[in-house]
Amino acid sequence: MNFRKANINDLESLKQLGLKSWEQFKHELTSDNWNSLYKTINNIGVYSNLLENSDCIICESNNQEIIGMAFLVPKGNPTEIYNEEWCHLRFVSVDPNYRGNGIGKKLTELCIKVALENNEQTMALHTSEIMGSARRIYEKIGFKIVKEIEPRLGVKYWLYTLELKKQS
Repeated sequence: MNFRKANINDLESLKQLGLKSWEQFKHELTSDNWNSLYKTINNIGVYSNLLENSDCIICESNNQEIIGMAFLVPKGNPTEIYNEEWCHLRFVSVDPNYRGNGIGKKLTELCIKVALENNEQTMALHTSEIMGSARRIYEKIGFKIVKEIEPRLGVKYWLYTLELKKQS
């Protein structure tokens, strides 16, 4: 496996990975909520915007297929969830055929490394009750729940942060 920064040539593969990796939640959501999520993950503009405005780390298989991705949005990009002073992690996704190999953890750790290089102080993310594996990874790395946020897609979500400290 190879980890690298994504570029514009990866755009369609990022979207395909999003569709493939998020499809597991189809039966966890109501039909309306799945359709809403599907519109987002099937929208090439979502990935294009993230690619233009964040760092995207990908994992490639030995045959150069993109099997994992994570976007790190820098501070200064507040949302209804994220404070302006926080960088935040988005769309950490792993191909279902490659889960259990530490790819999600490694992508998150590489995003933390980029955040530290960019002198970020706090990294945030949000995740839900249906993403148990992801929550366990984030909590083992050191992310802490700040609060429960408004439900999305009919499920509970939490806001997490990690205080970033340079290694001496």
